[in-house]
Amino acid sequence: MPEPKAETIAARISRVLAERIIAGSIDPGSRLRQDHVAAEFDASHVPVREAFRRLEAQGLAVSEPRRGVRVAAFDLAEVREVAEMRAALEVLALEHAAPNLTKTILDRAEAVTRAGDNSADVAMWEAANRLFHRTLLAPCNMPRLLAAIDDLHAKSARFLFASWRSTWEVRTDHDHLAILAALRSGNVEEACAVLGRHARWIGQRPVRTATGQTRKMFNIVG
Repeated sequence: MPEPKAETIAARISRVLAERIIAGSIDPGSRLRQDHVAAEFDASHVPVREAFRRLEAQGLAVSEPRRGVRVAAFDLAEVREVAEMRAALEVLALEHAAPNLTKTILDRAEAVTRAGDNSADVAMWEAANRLFHRTLLAPCNMPRLLAAIDDLHAKSARFLFASWRSTWEVRTDHDHLAILAALRSGNVEEACAVLGRHARWIGQRPVRTATGQTRKMFNIVG
């Protein structure tokens, strides 16, 4: 069998920067300085420029004439778009997954969400939340649909981390429990209705940026 290709320098740079952007450690609107990035990764400007293009393709960075490359900012309209897309696609996936959901799968999903309720920080909660949704939706056996949903969850994570990077409030996800209760009783229509409302819910928090400014950040906590 052929050896897997090693990660290129450009791919590594874009992956690391994407992880930082999604985690909220780089503020929306911050400039990505080519010289600084090249020095950090001990690379020439060529792979850095390629990495920036990859970030732009992912919607994580924007190139502005005479201003260089900046981390893409997001507003309420973008958060709403992602929420609406998630609601539509996840409901579709659940409709197709429902006939394949077993007691074992539902028990696993419940264990995941209850573990998420006790998360010590936002990263732990987001991972548990994503796993809960993936556990219920994976049995739809529609890989393209699941890939699209995974991409939307990554965007949701960026909104969430930007709002909750310094603090976290322990919570019980009652929507998750309601979805499971409806599925256990065979009421797929109710489960889909709750899931749709759940994915559309948008929260907001005032957040202090690295530059000392306070801005209102919107997020999808679902």
